[in-house]
Amino acid sequence: MDLNLKGKVVLVTGGTRGIGFQISKDFLYEGAKVLAIGKKQPNSSSFNEIKNIFKDSFFFYACDVTNETSLEECSQWCQQEIGSIDIVVSNVGNGSSTQEKITATKQWNKVWDVNFTSALNTARVFTPELIKSNGTIIFISSIAGLEFIGAPIDYSTAKSALLAFAKSLSYRLAPNVRVNVVVPGNVWTEDGTWPNKMNENPESVQKMLIEKVPLQRFGHPKDISDIVLFLSSERASFITGSNFVIDGGQTVGF
Repeated sequence: MDLNLKGKVVLVTGGTRGIGFQISKDFLYEGAKVLAIGKKQPNSSSFNEIKNIFKDSFFFYACDVTNETSLEECSQWCQQEIGSIDIVVSNVGNGSSTQEKITATKQWNKVWDVNFTSALNTARVFTPELIKSNGTIIFISSIAGLEFIGAPIDYSTAKSALLAFAKSLSYRLAPNVRVNVVVPGNVWTEDGTWPNKMNENPESVQKMLIEKVPLQRFGHPKDISDIVLFLSSERASFITGSNFVIDGGQTVGF
């Protein structure tokens, strides 16, 4: 299926590992130019392999997405070195926290910054470019923002706020910019938390999959990337303000 993404300039925050790296790779294979943002220069063999394959179309910029000034500098660099952005995938997030009933202020603010402020800053900085290019922005949230699944309260609240933010933003930016959210469930990544949980207590993890997930397996980064690329393409030109849940059937409320 031709998604007509060749030549598009795509920015992926958190684009050097896990789900974000899969999204970066798939855009590259569709002929797009990709700017992957991360806190530090990655040095994994998989990243270096893709960088060697796509020398002229895969770029990296070290940036703290919780810092708006850092993102503004990234935007200026990108316009000078690559071109104006057509597609933004806001993918930064981290579900690690404590299981306190109400998280202490310092920890709450830390989780909020990573999971919500990062997306807010990304939208604020790159929206002017997306308006000019009639582009699209896709946020990666979590099913923890839809229903109670036992995730930390600060993480769940931030991901829920992201859904509300995207809904409002889609209305305010229409018809120039389309805004959608992809909402993953449990996704297995080699550098994620699930391998550790599986090593520590495989019986508990398998029990969770069988009892909570109708498809009885983890999702894969490709499951998330495929819907992101579709939503970025002209084939999704009438879709905005929508949430796409990719969780093997785990949630039932939406």
